[in-house]
Amino acid sequence: MKFRVSSQADCPNTGPSVFSKRFSLKVALWLLDSPRLGVKPSVKHLAGRLLKQPARRGVVVAQSRLGQLLCRDCGNARDRRIGHELLRQAARAGDGLAQLEYARLCLPQDAEQARHWLELAAGQGSQDAQRLLERLHP
Repeated sequence: MKFRVSSQADCPNTGPSVFSKRFSLKVALWLLDSPRLGVKPSVKHLAGRLLKQPARRGVVVAQSRLGQLLCRDCGNARDRRIGHELLRQAARAGDGLAQLEYARLCLPQDAEQARHWLELAAGQGSQDAQRLLERLHP
């Protein structure tokens, strides 16, 4: 079976760099979602490096996943601050998982802000957000 390789003339908006950017995002997400690979620190480090450029370009899913990685798995305060900011940006863009995670980060310091993000995440169908909201208001 032969596969046709598209050239830039066939697809003027999709060059090799666009393909490699999408590919790196998909590989990073696959690595993180893999049950065996996603728990290894070296794999998380590689996935974080692959997510860095898409997150900088404003890709919401990359911001969300990189923010989670930085907040959960990094030991220094600078990386956690960057992760917090990435989660905030993804939450503002409407990512339900980022809204839930950002609310969890806000909960100890600012219950009102956490409630806001939990309500948004619950509105998107997050059962975890709904449970946390019930705990805030029994």
